[in-house]
Amino acid sequence: MKSEELVQLTVSQAAAAIADGRTTSEALVTAFLARIKARDGEVGAWASIDADQALDQARRADTVRGFGRGVGPLHGVPIAIKDIFDTVDYPTRMGCPLYEDYGRKQDAACVDALKSAGAIILGKTVTTELALLTPAKTRNPLALDRSPGGSSAGSAAAVGDLMVPAALGSQTAGSVLRPASYCGIYGFKPTLGLISRRGVLMQSPTLDTVGMFARSIDDLALLTDCMSAHDPADPVSYPRSQPHLSEIAGSEPPMTPTFAFVKTPAWDEYADPAMREAFQELCDHLGRICDEITVPGLDHVLEWQRIVQLAENAAYYGPLQDKDRSALSDGLNARLDEGAKVPVRDYIEAIASRDKGYAGLGELFETYTVILTPAAPGPAPKLEEGITGSPIFNGLWTYLGMPAVSIPLMEINGLPVGVQLVGQRQDDARLLRTARWLAQHLAEST
Repeated sequence: MKSEELVQLTVSQAAAAIADGRTTSEALVTAFLARIKARDGEVGAWASIDADQALDQARRADTVRGFGRGVGPLHGVPIAIKDIFDTVDYPTRMGCPLYEDYGRKQDAACVDALKSAGAIILGKTVTTELALLTPAKTRNPLALDRSPGGSSAGSAAAVGDLMVPAALGSQTAGSVLRPASYCGIYGFKPTLGLISRRGVLMQSPTLDTVGMFARSIDDLALLTDCMSAHDPADPVSYPRSQPHLSEIAGSEPPMTPTFAFVKTPAWDEYADPAMREAFQELCDHLGRICDEITVPGLDHVLEWQRIVQLAENAAYYGPLQDKDRSALSDGLNARLDEGAKVPVRDYIEAIASRDKGYAGLGELFETYTVILTPAAPGPAPKLEEGITGSPIFNGLWTYLGMPAVSIPLMEINGLPVGVQLVGQRQDDARLLRTARWLAQHLAEST
């Protein structure tokens, strides 16, 4: 296969091509490294990369396959890792100078799981400062004058620009779904606790969730299957049998899915006018299987999420301020100062209200398969605005611990806009199956 064909492969396609001998891991990694060399000077997606090390891993993977040994589901496939995940082979700098010399002797649990499945760790991708809102150097590969989103900026840009078939990210408010929307790719934030966070930077233990970027629903399901396992070391991880998302997500729904279009209280203030029109067209196209639903109390959920993240940011990053306040950006210092002033009573109420807020959605899921809502307020903002975009359409679902996926289904003025689907807790497989159905349904009807 030619280099330009190899970089177009999804994770699933690449794994299959290596398994049946149509290509090798070395050829695949070489193609992606060439793409990175050609493009990353403009895009700036990578924090650290070691071509020799990646090629050495690939050659070993090819040797193992040549011996006829059993191989994992990701054997020989390169994956990128957001630079807040501990990795043995690469430094972990968190987008902050205070971590310049930070090193660990153990991979994060999810990175270790990817390696066990046969993946090649291609390198570390750029994150915003401590995975918060200060813009990083990364540009949107589809429009270099625009933001790729944050905080998983490099991961989204690398996948969106065909530098790697998939990448890990994390989400505390909207750091997976928003960048996926801006970069025109698939992004998935599973149910809180489905993937272990051991070895991942904590900024808000109540909210932090491991997520991923890829170019198909099948890839999201496969990657999640490889990483999901109960981990007693992570307090939000929960016991369960293996979910087998790949099998379920790739199947046909037993019944036609139904969609609850939820604008959320952010719609009037934040939704781009062109996006409003696009969503109305989508709902009209879906017709009788899509209803606009108003969910009472979501304004409280938005505020609870804000309070929890602010307070926990201050608790976890406050020691960095104490160590060297000047090493942090003005914006981050201001955020941490604000978080330190959150009243204890408000924080406790916000923590205690999460299950109450989720219970309020119970009746909705008795009627509808998933919630349909924007993944971002509109297209990616311009870099000159100095922002990574608002996570206002994602944060409430993250707070509630619900799985959500961004699907690249819309375009406004030549720029991608994602459609976000949200499912019930621990019902990730049905959510991905519905997302796959929606993408196919729209493709077949246009």
